[in-house]
Amino acid sequence: MRVHDWRMACALLLIAGSISPLAAGQGTRTVPGGVPRPVVAPAPSAVPPVAGGVATPADYVIGADDVLTVVFWRDKDMSTDVVVRPDGKITLPLLNDIDASGSTPEQLRDRIAKASAEFIEEPSVTITVKQINSRKVFITGEVTRPGPYPLTTPTTVLQLIAMAGGLNQFAQRDEIVVMRTENGQALSLPFDYAAVAKRKKLQQNVLLKPGDVVLVP
Repeated sequence: MRVHDWRMACALLLIAGSISPLAAGQGTRTVPGGVPRPVVAPAPSAVPPVAGGVATPADYVIGADDVLTVVFWRDKDMSTDVVVRPDGKITLPLLNDIDASGSTPEQLRDRIAKASAEFIEEPSVTITVKQINSRKVFITGEVTRPGPYPLTTPTTVLQLIAMAGGLNQFAQRDEIVVMRTENGQALSLPFDYAAVAKRKKLQQNVLLKPGDVVLVP
């Protein structure tokens, strides 16, 4: 073997020996010069988001204008998005009209599964609430932006006033009332904005319920 070839072979052996068995697999890789270099693992492929609906309050029941997704397992022709009509019904393929308003998603699921058993063997139904449009509260009078507001999260009177842009200059801050109907009875709940702002009468800052009207004279 020529001297030049022998020197090249020795150099290759030295380089090969500088790579540890661990570096050959994972962890760090030692390069000529003795500086460890981390081995970068390939980035995991992105997981697509799972299609779903909105979070529903604990006391949620389906109402008019809500948008629902009805999914029949292994039956795409029966699966569809539906809007609850003002009469409280939804329309599904084969089943026609189904009462939905006033039911929880679980109650509606059971009702649809029972009705579809005539056409599908052992139907498996899932109900997803896609949009909540039925739960609204209203604020009227001396605020910047009066009108209806969606009630999708717990909201107090003070929070609703803030959402409406606050009180106008001439609002009677100590005469605000919450109009509410419970069990067919009309209720009037006082709200003294000035007192609540001073951390007094905090019990008046009630959580609003669907259909409540905050009147700011």
